[in-house]
Amino acid sequence: MHKEQLAEYLHRYHQGAENAVISKTLEQVLGISSKELRDIVNALRHEEIPIASDQRGYFYAKTETEVRLTIRHTRNRISGISAAISGLRRSLATFDDTQIRLPLEGGDDF
Repeated sequence: MHKEQLAEYLHRYHQGAENAVISKTLEQVLGISSKELRDIVNALRHEEIPIASDQRGYFYAKTETEVRLTIRHTRNRISGISAAISGLRRSLATFDDTQIRLPLEGGDDF
């Protein structure tokens, strides 16, 4: 239900980057948590609804450029997360190798 509400709200009131809205406002309008908001945005994007975002907040994209900038921003976040994972993996070398190591949920591959 929140998914349709968010898409409609952004489409009606926040089209284009110049009308971006911060996540706190969306959370209050929909009565949801920040995690729920991110999950809903991801679900809408999976359904090819052009929910874009930038440093100002979320908005319903009205141009191809806005979608492309959101894709670039998301790729940069992926790169940052990947670098953090790599650093954490390297940090494992500082721990005692005699400990039993269990694979991490989600596919830790060591």
